[in-house]
Amino acid sequence: DAGARRGVARRRERANMSYELIEVPLSDRALVERFIRVPWYIHREHCPSEHWVPPLLMDRRDYLNPQKNPFFAHVQAAFWLARKDGRDVARVAAVRDEDYIKFHGEQTGYLGMFECPDDPRLAQLLVDTAANWLKGRGCVGMIGPFELSINYISGVLIDAFDRDPGINMPYSPPYYDRLLQGTGMTKARDLFQWGLDPQKPVPERIARLAEKMKSRSGVTVRPMRFDDWDAEVLRTNEIYNDAWEKNWGFVPVGREEYLHLAKDIKMVLEPGLPIIVEKDGEPVAFVITMMDVNPVLKKLDGRLFPFGILRLLWDLKVRKVVKGGRLILLGIKAAYRGQGIDTLLFLETHRAAQRLGWTSGQIGWTLEDNHRVNAAIGAMGGEKIATYRVYQKPL
Repeated sequence: DAGARRGVARRRERANMSYELIEVPLSDRALVERFIRVPWYIHREHCPSEHWVPPLLMDRRDYLNPQKNPFFAHVQAAFWLARKDGRDVARVAAVRDEDYIKFHGEQTGYLGMFECPDDPRLAQLLVDTAANWLKGRGCVGMIGPFELSINYISGVLIDAFDRDPGINMPYSPPYYDRLLQGTGMTKARDLFQWGLDPQKPVPERIARLAEKMKSRSGVTVRPMRFDDWDAEVLRTNEIYNDAWEKNWGFVPVGREEYLHLAKDIKMVLEPGLPIIVEKDGEPVAFVITMMDVNPVLKKLDGRLFPFGILRLLWDLKVRKVVKGGRLILLGIKAAYRGQGIDTLLFLETHRAAQRLGWTSGQIGWTLEDNHRVNAAIGAMGGEKIATYRVYQKPL
């Protein structure tokens, strides 16, 4: 048995010799830049797709800068590039998140930022490298892929490859599910994305119920104020951590990281679409919907400078080319659930999108087993439009 295992290990080592694996310290900005640009190889050359949306390079640089991203205050992480024939062709990260481990009481790490050509040997090398790094730091399980945790971009696309993803949703080549399962990873959860038409009227029964709930409960619904943004955001931080506490994979988000996340999305919000619900002056629920700026981002090809910022502002503020959005967060404190506040927030968001003249809307992601929320979206006329998958692997 030992001899057979050594033989398998030698064969795997020979198979992987054509790839050079390079560890990427985040202090080495030249290597980080190469790491960031791997998706261009995957989606433009190896498996070209018109539906892939290039991320902003400036945003990715800040994201992978521990001096700028508070996420790195509570994690250990490692990053690798795979190189072949003089080209950077793949990448992977491994993350040990102390906040996750403390909250869940389990030694589970993350598979992160997975990008790979259709090569099972290379996929195995990447997953094994991340797994071994996590094992060396006491982890007994691994979930992912995430961009770098479940609070950021999560999962891989497993259907709906013929449509553009929603803003801040991943687009994956069709072979990723096969590659990852081939490495020994198995499905942990599927995540659903929903679509609806804001121009279609809300079912009358739903609108009546929401209005009745609003009058009986004495809650106040108002838009979040952009001129007091940080304070408004912090009013929702407690709601967020309370609302998602029981969800699979949830990790509480601290004050600094939460503010950082909110700062990044402020420029793609329309007045009237971040909404907060208060009861006797206390914030009890909120919803945030982002403009879907992906059609504009496609034109920029990752570059805001020197002229990309002008194109972005022109398209957003003058031409107003954005005709849709994605509801990314909806949270209700536990004590106020089951009272119809979720329906009220959906209704208010729907009405705001109608006023803006939007012709498309997206909600999610939602967990496949979050039946109450999924049923509420269906009652509003939502239809499932895409499925993303998160995997798990014992170490």
